[in-house]
Order: sequence, then structure tokens, then C-alpha cells
Amino acid sequence: MLGSASDDRCSTTASLSQGLKDRNTPSPSKTTYGDRFIPCRSSSRLQNFALAEKPSPAKEGGNDAYSRLLRAELFGHDPATYSPGAQGSPISPSKNLFRFKTDHSAPSSPFSVTSVAGHDTAVEVSTPPKVPRKIPKTPHKVLDAPSLQDDFYLNLVDWSSQNALAVGLGTCVYLWSATTSKVTKLCDLGNRDGVSAIQWSREGSYIAIGTSLGDVQVLDAPSLQDDFYLNLVDWSSQNALAVGLGTCVYLWSATTSKVTKLCDLGNRDGVSAIQWSREGSYIAIGTSLGDVQIWDGTRCKKIRSMGGHLTRTGVLAWNSCILSSGSRDKNILHHDLRVPGDFVSKLVGHRSEVCGLKWSHDDRELASGGNDNQLLIWNQRSQSPLLKLTEHTAAVKAITWSPHQHSLVASGGGTADRCIRFWNTCNGNMLNCVDTGSQVCNLAWSKNVNELVSTHGYSQNQIMVWKYPSLSKVATLTGHTLRVLYLAMSPDGQTIVTGAGDETLRFWNVFPSMKTPGHSCNSDTKPQRSTDPKIEVSSGFRHHRLQFDEQAVLLHPENTFFLR
Repeated sequence: MLGSASDDRCSTTASLSQGLKDRNTPSPSKTTYGDRFIPCRSSSRLQNFALAEKPSPAKEGGNDAYSRLLRAELFGHDPATYSPGAQGSPISPSKNLFRFKTDHSAPSSPFSVTSVAGHDTAVEVSTPPKVPRKIPKTPHKVLDAPSLQDDFYLNLVDWSSQNALAVGLGTCVYLWSATTSKVTKLCDLGNRDGVSAIQWSREGSYIAIGTSLGDVQVLDAPSLQDDFYLNLVDWSSQNALAVGLGTCVYLWSATTSKVTKLCDLGNRDGVSAIQWSREGSYIAIGTSLGDVQIWDGTRCKKIRSMGGHLTRTGVLAWNSCILSSGSRDKNILHHDLRVPGDFVSKLVGHRSEVCGLKWSHDDRELASGGNDNQLLIWNQRSQSPLLKLTEHTAAVKAITWSPHQHSLVASGGGTADRCIRFWNTCNGNMLNCVDTGSQVCNLAWSKNVNELVSTHGYSQNQIMVWKYPSLSKVATLTGHTLRVLYLAMSPDGQTIVTGAGDETLRFWNVFPSMKTPGHSCNSDTKPQRSTDPKIEVSSGFRHHRLQFDEQAVLLHPENTFFLR
């Protein structure tokens, strides 16, 4: 059998050899072609196809459950029978067949396919790379800021929500508009003070300025009337501020910041004048109907009411025992609280409304100003004026007597006059005159130093501090948006409060403490301001950093006062 099998193989081999020979012999009638085409592999990139499995780290670990579920959906097998590393299956889902690898030899493109964490993955993302943000290495604008202090504890720059930049430079504050590049000088605190902090309110309407010597406080005073002929603010010697708002009078304690409603005159009347007595116990209230009411400021109780005027009582003035009132009816009445009658005497001399009234510090003389542009000087016993000073060309509301020199009085004229004039009441001579450039609404002479402060209306609405007798300007303060019609001074003589038709009361520390013995009032030497704690209106302000809250702090349950 072995032999037969060997013979069969030999015969088969012989036949195959003969067949091959016959096939290799060309046929004269047919064209012979090859049975397949073998391409040139040097021009292809078959090396980029990976036929062997390489475990992908991106699919290991937490992605095993997802991989098994995907295999079951694709291949219809139980996902539990496969594992990422299983081998030997003829159809292994774990093998990434014909996976295209990145050709690292090709030039890179910003839109080329990238791998995750440095490993090849099956999920390709063609997201362009994020271009890094470029920050200029040089400022696009440079502004000169001379006198910008190199002090770590100051805050001298702030940008408002209305695109205005405020900068404190020495004693001044400047506003720079980022829209128009216009620079405006807001205020100058003078040589004896300096700017230490600046902060805009969030709406960008108000700016708070902290000074080297104290804070600037702002109180809201709704219904504070914008009327040149009224006198609605006064500060008592017991440190209580009285403010007339509409038909009501409110008392604000500068010591405790407590607000008390003193009275309400009702819908048919209104407050037109306020004046504390010198000892600070009683307050006189002039009304729109022409009455004068006397109230006990400590007990909030009305003592009496006195008539006599035919129309509103716009100005009041106390001396030691007499209360004088001026009215739109052109008359001045003297009221004596010791007498049951409404008034004890009547002074007639003005041809128009009486809007200014002030007793001298020794109670010997009374100065009155009127809408007839006259300043009249009276004494206690006269029924007619001793002096008629007619140099003013507008209404005379602002009057103040010097506490340092007898028979020296200053008066200010309205819009058409704009001048502060100084008079010697012994002979009626005008000693000096300064043109302020705007309506003079109030005057107050400092008892600590020989300086005075003036408040103004049209058209600059500013506050100015003057040195006497040189009449050099010490400081100009701005902030009110309407005429600064009201002015009062604190008992210590250092702080003033100003009121305007913009319904705000603003507190300014403008004068130093009481002069030392031997200091000359007429000297232009600069007295030192006190560093002792002064009257604090609120503990919410600091000297070097001011912060506005979004909502005001309510000081009165009936929404009368707000502390900004």
C-alpha cells in the first residue's frame, strides 16, 4: 500500500508539472495577463494602520462598564463575557481594528486631531486651540498727578459709575471725565487741611471726601425748601440741630444721632423760620401764617404762641431776653416772653420783606436786611433806624457780627450784588468789600479765629472761608447741587452745617479749635487745629476710608432723615 500511494503522488506531480509547462507555453491566439496587482508600498502609508491591539489608558478603570455596554450593543453578546484585556476571541471587540494613527511626520496644523493626555484615543476632537489673551505691557493713557501723596494709608483715587475719575492732590480734589477728558477742580480745603480719602456713591452722584482733620457728613433732609427768604436750620448751644421740613420741625442730637419730631403745624401752615435761644433751652418757630411759637426743646412742649404779623415770619433773632421777628409784611416785632402780649414794640423801616435779622453779641444793636436792598442798624430803644446802609444792589439776607471787634458787621447781597461788605456801625463807614461772584445767602463769623464763612447760591452754589481783615480766601467747598440757603455753626465753633434745596444737610469741619491765650485775632498767622475728638455725627465714617452702603441707614421711623 505504501508503494501504491507513492506511485499516486508521483503521477500527480507529473501531471501538475505538465500542466504548468503547458500554461507557461504562450498561445499564439491569446494575450496573457497577470492574475493580480501588487501596489508599490513605498508610496502608501499603511504603517499608519495599527492591526495590533494596544490598551488605551483612557478606556481603563472608570470606563470599563461603559465599554462592556457598548460592546453588547454593537456585537449582541453578553457584556459580562468580555473584558478590556481579553485575548483569543476570533472577533474581539476590544481590538481597535484599522484604527488610524496620527502621522507625527506630517506638518502640524492648528486644526489637526489631537490626543487626550498624550495617548491615542478613538474619539477625535477637531477644536481649534484657544488663543491666549494678550494684555498690553504699556498704559494706553498717562495723566500727570502732581502732589499725589506716597502714603500707604490714604485712598486718593476713585472712579464713579458715571465714568468720572476723582483724584485727591494735596489739598484739592479734581474730577476727570473719561468721556470728554475734561478736568474740573471740585474743591480746595486750604493750607491747613488736606485730602486723605475719596469715595464715590454707587450711583455716582455724590462723592465723600475724608480730610486730614475730620470727616464730611451728609444727611438727607426731604422737603427742605429752596426759598431764599426762609431760615430753616439752627444749631443750639446744647448741641442739638433743629431743621424745618415742610410743616414739621425735627431735632437731631449731634451727640447721640437721635432724631426727635418736635411738632407738626398741620396742612394749613408751614415752617418758615427757626431760631434757638442762646442758652439752648427754647426754640422759636416762625410760621407761614405769621405766628411765632415758643417750644421747650428739652421736653418737646409748646410754651406759647404769639401773633402780630400779617403774613409769613421768615427770620428770627434772639438776644438775652428779647425775640425779634421779621416778616413779609415789612415789619420787625420785638417779643418779650415775660410779657403776656404778642409783642412789645414794632420797628418800621423796610420797604419790602425783612429776610435778614441779627443781634450784636453785646445785645446793643440789631442789624436787619430786606428785599429792598437795605441794611438797617437799630438799637434797643429806637423806633427808627440809626443807620441806613444802601450800597447793596440786591436783597440783604446774610448778616453776621464780629465776635472779635465791637461795632463791626458784615452783610452779603443777592444775585445782582454778589458782594460781602464790612461796616463800622459807629459811623456808618464801609470798611471793605469783596465780590464773591455769586449770590450771598449766609454769613457766619468764627468765634475761634478771625475768619468767616459764606454760603452762596446762583450760580456756583459753593461755600467759602475768608480770613479777616485781609479777606484772603482760605477754602472753597462744593458739593451742593442747589443754592446753599441755610447755615449754622456747632457750639464748639469748629463745624458748620449747610442746607440746600437739594434736600441734603452737609457737615464741614472748617475752623480750628479755640485760639490760645495771647493769639491776636487780626494776625494772619495760622492757628493750629485741634486734634481732639470733635462732634461725631455718625460712627459709620472713618478719617482715611469712606464707604457708602447701598441702602441708607434710617434714623427716623417716619423717613425724615437718612444718613448716607
